[in-house]
This record gives sequence, structure tokens and C-alpha cells, in this order.
Amino acid sequence: MPHVIVKLWPGKSDAQKRDLSAAIVRDVTRILNYGDEAVSVGFEEVQPDAWTAQVYETDIRGRWSTLTKKPGYGPGPKGTD
Repeated sequence: MPHVIVKLWPGKSDAQKRDLSAAIVRDVTRILNYGDEAVSVGFEEVQPDAWTAQVYETDIRGRWSTLTKKPGYGPGPKGTD
């Protein structure tokens, strides 16, 4: 605890994913005061043509009020546009 899931389009290298994982773990442990062993990071690659249905509508727009960083693309939920 915590477990961080990064959803992104395919094409990033394993080295880029390792570097991002290390940065996430470093900041989570520093900011939230957890030990390194408590943090896990996973990557889920989503095809660009599936992004809207699989990620934007469900994880972003569907959970708009829980986002601490909102994207600069696409509409928010009705009434927030």
C-alpha cells in the first residue's frame, strides 16, 4: 500500500518505465512517509483507439471528483464543462 497504476499508450521503452517507476516510488516514499517495500507500481498499455472507452470515460470522466490533476483534453462530467 499504495499501489500506483500508470495507464498509457504503447511505445514507451522498458527503461522509461523503470525510470518512471523509480521516480514514483521515490516521491511516494518521501511524501507519504512509506518504506520502499510498501509501494508497488504497475503499467497498463492501452491502444490509442481504445483510450476513450477504456480509460477516459471510466477512470477519468467517471471519477472526475477524485482527480487531483485533471487532463487538458476532453470534456468533464456534465455540469463541469
